[in-house]
Amino acid sequence: MIIGIDIGSTTTKAVAGEGGFIVKTVKTKASDAVTSATGALGKIIIESNLSISCVEKIIITGAGGVMINNEIFGITTHKIDEITAIGLGGMYLSKRDKVIISNIGTGTSIIEASKEKITHLGGTGIGGGTIIGLSKELLHTTTFEHILSMADIGDLTNVDLLIEDISDSGISFLNKKSTASNFGKMLDTAKREDVALGIVNMVYQVIGMISVFAAKSRDASCVLVTGNGSRNLIGQKILREISELYKIEFEFPADAEYATAIGAALSES
Repeated sequence: MIIGIDIGSTTTKAVAGEGGFIVKTVKTKASDAVTSATGALGKIIIESNLSISCVEKIIITGAGGVMINNEIFGITTHKIDEITAIGLGGMYLSKRDKVIISNIGTGTSIIEASKEKITHLGGTGIGGGTIIGLSKELLHTTTFEHILSMADIGDLTNVDLLIEDISDSGISFLNKKSTASNFGKMLDTAKREDVALGIVNMVYQVIGMISVFAAKSRDASCVLVTGNGSRNLIGQKILREISELYKIEFEFPADAEYATAIGAALSES
């Protein structure tokens, strides 16, 4: 069994791979990379009723991987760069040999993956970290679940300037409800819930647009969304709205948040 561990800036994800398939996924949180990695490994072993002797190899990736330079519990431990891991994980989840991937974490990376080559097309510093940071300043909370619960009942028309606010008709292929300017209206009567939705909407619109441009530059009709941000239901809705405008499909596969760890586990299987 090969264990892939993705040590991120906030969450560590680990998967167990065997015979080219993923058989177990877990998440942990800890204050340092070593505790995260060993905790994730232990959680997989205990929850799967395995012995540590069943683990043939550990593959580390993610930002926290730089802190681990020795074997873990005497098990052969290698590293793989995060971009390659995302590409391999994305191909596994999509069941395709070529795919454009938008990996939404603290920031966002856009990757083109194929059997021949994995290419980092670019990305943006906009991501989950942006939502947390802006919410800390504007809403005085950093609890992601609380932010999303507020956003779920927010009203964008109180914070965003829409095309209908400046024109009696749509512009080009954009309809009257399309955003003309994020936070461009910002009424004095806007509630915290409206601001929360405005923050989430802005982040996912930016991610959606750079993903669309990346896909179109590669003549692709689909973008696979991975990373923790792929599970955000409000974000998914925003990306689907962009999909309708630009005719680029966004896919949200099961276990998408584990894509990087999956790619690590499968890299040497």
